[in-house]
Amino acid sequence: MNISIHGDHVKITEAIKEYIEEKLGKLNKYFDESSEVDVIVRVRVRAQEQIIEVTVPTKLFTLRAEEANQDLYTAIDLVQKKLEAQIKKNKSKLASRYKDKKGFVIAREDFKVVEEDSQIARRKEIEFKPMDEEEAILQMELTEHDFFVFKNAKEKCVSVVYKRKDGKYGLINAR
Repeated sequence: MNISIHGDHVKITEAIKEYIEEKLGKLNKYFDESSEVDVIVRVRVRAQEQIIEVTVPTKLFTLRAEEANQDLYTAIDLVQKKLEAQIKKNKSKLASRYKDKKGFVIAREDFKVVEEDSQIARRKEIEFKPMDEEEAILQMELTEHDFFVFKNAKEKCVSVVYKRKDGKYGLINAR
């Protein structure tokens, strides 16, 4: 597991780095040993809160969790538990979807975070891959976002799946 830790206006001490590596290293058991897993960790401060954001991009799916707490070590514990809960909650879906694949992870996905001085606070660039609506919903749940943009394999267009207030899902197709 390759863990990349970045601090936004926060100095990442050796003790913090070791604690993050120890906690996130526990997730290694969910991935095939022969696979290289990259983990992107971003630590930042907002007022009195320490915020940790963890992203695990793969070719098959992306795990993402964010936690905030006044104590950074508590936030690290919480984010590790949240990621583990996501994997356990979706384990059967992941196993059935990727049963023919070796482990859960095959290879790294090209993933970049580009930050510029503009009104856009954050940019993400990910590789589009064709998928069906069920896989897009799974991806959305794994990243804990309210929406997910994907290349719809069935409709042959770009689509957006989103979570509605009633708990159901909506789909927007761009033609």
